[in-house]
Amino acid sequence: MFDTFSKTSAMSKSDQFRPIVLSRWSLSRIVLGLLVLASSQNGSTLNAAALQVPKKSAELFNPASIWTVHLKFTNDQWEAMEPAGGGGLFGGFGGPRPGAGAPRGDNLINTGRPGPGGFGPAMFIAPAFMTQGDQDKDGKLSKMEFANLGEKWFGEWDKDKKGTLNADQVRDGLNTGLMMPMPAAGGGNNGRPPRGMNLQGPDGKRNGLASAAGVEFKYVHADLEFEGTSLKDVSVRYKGNGTFMESRGSMKRSLKIDLNKNIKGQKIAEVGTINLANNITDATWMNEPLAFRLHRDSGVPAPRTGYARVYVTVTGKMDKKYLGLYSLVEDVDKHFIDENFGSKKGALLKPVTSDLFSDLGEDWTRYNQTYDPKTDLSKEEKQRIINLCKLVSKGSDQDFEAQIGDYLDLENFARYMAVTVWLSDMDGILGPGQNFYLHLHSTTKKLQFIAWDQDHSFGQFGMRGTPEQRENLSIDKPWQNENRFLQRIFKIEAFKKLYTARLTEFSKSVFKPERFAQQMDELAPILRPAIKEESEDLLKKFDLQVAGEPVAMRGFGGSRGGGFGGGMQPMKTVKAFSTVRTQSIIDQISGKSKGQELSPFGGFGGGPRRPGGPGGPGGFGPGMFLGGVFMSSLDSNKDQSVSHVEFTEGFSRWFQNWNKDKSGVLSDEDLRSGINKDLSPELGGNLGG
Repeated sequence: MFDTFSKTSAMSKSDQFRPIVLSRWSLSRIVLGLLVLASSQNGSTLNAAALQVPKKSAELFNPASIWTVHLKFTNDQWEAMEPAGGGGLFGGFGGPRPGAGAPRGDNLINTGRPGPGGFGPAMFIAPAFMTQGDQDKDGKLSKMEFANLGEKWFGEWDKDKKGTLNADQVRDGLNTGLMMPMPAAGGGNNGRPPRGMNLQGPDGKRNGLASAAGVEFKYVHADLEFEGTSLKDVSVRYKGNGTFMESRGSMKRSLKIDLNKNIKGQKIAEVGTINLANNITDATWMNEPLAFRLHRDSGVPAPRTGYARVYVTVTGKMDKKYLGLYSLVEDVDKHFIDENFGSKKGALLKPVTSDLFSDLGEDWTRYNQTYDPKTDLSKEEKQRIINLCKLVSKGSDQDFEAQIGDYLDLENFARYMAVTVWLSDMDGILGPGQNFYLHLHSTTKKLQFIAWDQDHSFGQFGMRGTPEQRENLSIDKPWQNENRFLQRIFKIEAFKKLYTARLTEFSKSVFKPERFAQQMDELAPILRPAIKEESEDLLKKFDLQVAGEPVAMRGFGGSRGGGFGGGMQPMKTVKAFSTVRTQSIIDQISGKSKGQELSPFGGFGGGPRRPGGPGGPGGFGPGMFLGGVFMSSLDSNKDQSVSHVEFTEGFSRWFQNWNKDKSGVLSDEDLRSGINKDLSPELGGNLGG
C-alpha cells in the first residue's frame, strides 16, 4: 500500500550531496495504514495514542503515522506568546480579529484575546518611507527628512508639472513610489524598475511577510506530551508569515517547538526542534509534504515530513482542546546538514531578496539581513558570498560563464530549478525571492540550494499569474520580474544543458502524474479521520480535492471569504495540475510549445498586467488600496485634487501626529504605528487635526 513512499529516483550524482533516502515501511506501518483505512470507512477515529514514541528521525517523519502532540501552558505564558504588530490592513486582511469568533466550517477557534488581526498598511509603506527618506542612514526620519520626502514624491508624481495631483496620479505614484527599488551594483536603483514588496524585517529580526509587518514572535515556556511521553519546559512560539497572518484570528496557527532550549539534550527521535504547519492554504494537507518529497526524490535536499494531531491545555482556560491536524516538518539545522551533506560544518543561510547575489559593496553588514545566516560565518565565508555577488553583478559574460561553477554547485541548482519550475512555485526564487536555504559547503566552497516552505507549490500561489499561466509556465524564462542572476545563469550553456537534462529525466520518472495520484490516494485514508474530527466542512473540501475536483482557495488574505484570494479562481487539485504541467514540460522540451511567461509586476503578485501596468492607473499595487486614503487625507478642500501646498501640509501634519514623544524624529516603530492608525483604508484617514 505504501510502496511508493519508500522509493527514490533520479538521485544526485554529485559527490558533495548525499540525498535523504526513505526506508521501506515496516510491517507495523502497513498494518497501521490498514487500520486507519478501516476507521475512516466506519466513521470512527483511530486512537493515535496507541503509537509508540519513535526512536529515530526516520520513524518520526513518517507520513503513515499521525502523532499526538499535547502542549500545556500556564495562562501567563499562553498570553505572552501572542505577538504584537501587524495591525489590520484594508479592514482586517488577515482574517477575523481575535475575539470576534470563527467562521463556520473552518474550525477557526476563537482565541478570546484582544489585539490587532491581519496586516497593516505600514508593511507596504513604512520601508519605502524609511529607505527613501532617511538621508543620513541613522534609521530615523527627522522633520526635515520627512518634509523632503514629501517634496520628492510630489515632484515625481506630478509628471506634467501642473502643480496638482488627481486620483490617478496619486494611485500611479503610490504604485511606483512605495515599491522597493531593484538595487544596482554598488547600491542605488540606477533607474531600474520596482522589485516588489519588501519582505525583509528590521535588522536583526526575522525576514518575511509577518516580520515586515512588524510582527515579532516570542518563545514561551510550556510542557509537552508526545504520544504520552512527557517533556518538561520546552520553548514554543508561533511561526510562519502569510500563514500566520491568515490564521491570526484563530488558535490553529503554525508552531515551532524547541525541545532543548531550556533543558539541554532533550529530544524526540534524535530531533531537538519540531515545526508544526497548520496547512491553512491547502485543502488536502498534502501540498507541502508531496512537494518536499518530490524534491528529495529528485536529489534535492528538502525536509522530511509527518503529521500530528495537536491539542492545547491552558490552565484555567481550556483542557486538551483539539486544534486540528498539522504537518510535522523537519527543521533545517546542523543535524539536517549532517544528514544531507555528511558534515555539520559549512555555512547555512536563508536569503530573502528578489535580486539574489546583487553586489552591495564590501561591508558584510549590508548583506547580513538579506542572507540571514543561521550559522556563525567566518571571514572567509562572508567574503565568498560577497565575491559571488560581485561576479553576478559586475562580471563580464566570459568571466561569469567561466567562474560561476566555482561558486555554485550547478548539478544541485539544475535539479532544484527543474523541480521548482515544474511546481510553478511563484512564492520562491521565481517570485519574491524567498523560501529556500543556501548551504556553503565547507570543502568545495560551493553553494547548494535546499527547499523550504512549499505550501504554495503545484501552481497554487494564486496571486501570481492565472492557473493556465502557472500550468504552462515557461521553462526558459520562468521568473516573473527582473532577476539578473537567473537571467545570466540561464544563458550559460553548461547550466542550461544540466537543467534541460533533469527536466527530461524527471518527466519520465518523478513528474509522472500517476505517481502523485497514487501518493494522494495512499495518504487520504490516513489523514481523513483527523480532518473529520477538525471540521465537516474541511472534510468535504478534502474529499473533493482528493477526488480531483477544484475547490475555492483557502489562501492568501483569509480567502475563506475575504482577502485577495476570495475573488480568485478555485485551485485545481495536485492531480489535475500534474497532468497538465508534465505535458506542458514535455511539449516545451520537444519544441511544440514555448510555454507562458508572466508579465513583469511591481506590486503584490498577480497575473497579467492590467491596462497601465503596475506603474499606471488601474495597476494592481499599493495605489489600488491606498490611493483613496491618501487623497482623503491630503485633499483638505475636497476638490478631488491635491495641490503642492496640500501635499506638503499633509506631510507636516502626519509628522506631528506620529512624533508622539516630540523628539523631532520618527523611529521605525513611530512610522509603522502612525501609518497603521492614520492611513488605514478602513478608517478613511484620520489626521486628527
